[in-house]
Amino acid sequence: MQAVHASSQMSAVRGPKSLAGAREDQPVVIVIDDDDLVRTMLHSLLRSVGFATRCYGSPQEALHAPAPDVPGCIVLDVRMPQMSGFELRERLKERGWHIPIIFMTGHGDIPMSVKAMKQGAIDFLPKPFRDQDMIDAVATAISRAREHWDDREQHAVLQQRWQKLTPREREVLQGVTRGLLNKHIAAELGLAEITVKLHRASMLRKMGVRTVPDLVRSWTALQSRTLAS
Repeated sequence: MQAVHASSQMSAVRGPKSLAGAREDQPVVIVIDDDDLVRTMLHSLLRSVGFATRCYGSPQEALHAPAPDVPGCIVLDVRMPQMSGFELRERLKERGWHIPIIFMTGHGDIPMSVKAMKQGAIDFLPKPFRDQDMIDAVATAISRAREHWDDREQHAVLQQRWQKLTPREREVLQGVTRGLLNKHIAAELGLAEITVKLHRASMLRKMGVRTVPDLVRSWTALQSRTLAS
């Protein structure tokens, strides 16, 4: 395919685009570039393959915008007035925008590319780029964003279930996940074995699992996400 070029007859995309008509779970691609024609071209290209878009013409516009409430990614120009794409990325991260980024630039070099990758970029595309290269990069970024989104939702569910447990049920859970038998948990907590069995049954029900392996997987996922946050 030929490298993409924005037509001079295309209207500039200014500010966030409306997501009217988009599905509630439709991924959104946030385009941040001070070049009107590049924003217009990317808006048209990405919408043509099914992505909703929000386009901003300056870092300041992006910083005043709300974080997306659906899985998404950012397509970000490196060189912009007043603030570089790298600086903006750090500012957005401070605001809680932990979403994949694709950097692009018309003046790239190897050190800049290395810096982008060290900052966790999905890709670093020189301008002009091919339509397919951008589409592929966005598809990869959205796939990663969905994984993160699903993981976050799963963690929220597990956290809610954990909050429903009584202090004693949490103690029993920890004993079960350590591989202890009911009688050993009872001895450790100073309880009757039948009491442990009752707490165990209630704990499994509240955690939404039926077997100990399922409980261990849920507990491990809850711990790992909590430690990572």
